[in-house]
Amino acid sequence: MRLAMIGLGKMGGNMARRLRRAGIEVVGYDRDGKTVAGLAQESGMIEADSVAAAVGKLAAPRVVWLMLPSGEPTESQLRDLAPMLAAGDVVVDGGNSNYKDSQRRGAWLAERGIGFMDAGTSGGVWGLENGYCLMVGATPETAKIMEPVLKALAPAPDRGWAHVGPVGAGHYSKMIHNGIEYGMMQALAEGLDLLRGKQEFEFDLAQLTELWRHSSVVRSWLLDLTADGLKNDQNLENIAPFVSDSGEGRWTVIDSIEQGIAAPVLTLALQMRFASQDEKGYSYRLLSLMRNAFGGHAVKAGGEGK
Repeated sequence: MRLAMIGLGKMGGNMARRLRRAGIEVVGYDRDGKTVAGLAQESGMIEADSVAAAVGKLAAPRVVWLMLPSGEPTESQLRDLAPMLAAGDVVVDGGNSNYKDSQRRGAWLAERGIGFMDAGTSGGVWGLENGYCLMVGATPETAKIMEPVLKALAPAPDRGWAHVGPVGAGHYSKMIHNGIEYGMMQALAEGLDLLRGKQEFEFDLAQLTELWRHSSVVRSWLLDLTADGLKNDQNLENIAPFVSDSGEGRWTVIDSIEQGIAAPVLTLALQMRFASQDEKGYSYRLLSLMRNAFGGHAVKAGGEGK
């Protein structure tokens, strides 16, 4: 099987590498020509110097996987891409698009006979070695075409991926996944901040988080990453208490309002990220540490804070 991967950043590049390891041919394009050349030399990926050139190197049914920022970058690329494709071809959006945009785009492409899959993708910078968790929305026919690719990207062919529903369901489930992630991270950060503040006990946070990793109810991958980070530095003086949000947490809260379903933990976790810009708390440094550990997101340097 051969597909085109458009966007070879942290996620797209590693996904191309993992596909190549599984024997799937990848035609890669990115605006950064050096990235394309480097990946081609490293993995045997086929180089393309434009999206049109990448599509031209595919055989029917052509599959084009987009790993681009949500919003206008993905929208404009889809508009440019559609005339290059024909009925029976497939477009996959593996970025963190809003599920409503995915539903609209899927319907628009369906009018042209082009299949569409929205792939909620989790795994961050660890996905290359560990595999990606993939929750995808598509018609059964499109899902069947993409099955070999999903099995190659997942941790194993029989787990870590699922066709969860029609177009839009993949990005919706990933949106809720990220909302839950916000709440889990916030709870860990606040609890550890309380422990650090109880100075009379002189808690070793690296010891405690490592302890909790083994048979405790709160054990998780987030805890694993936090414990590993605290082994090196418990003061986190080189991490500014500033935590960004990628948008999916906001969409989750908006959806809870639209449905009239209470989601106070997820909402407050999002609000705490907004509040982090005032640079006044240890828990924000912990959130930045965790976000960097699992997704490779940039950490803003800073001092102790106020």
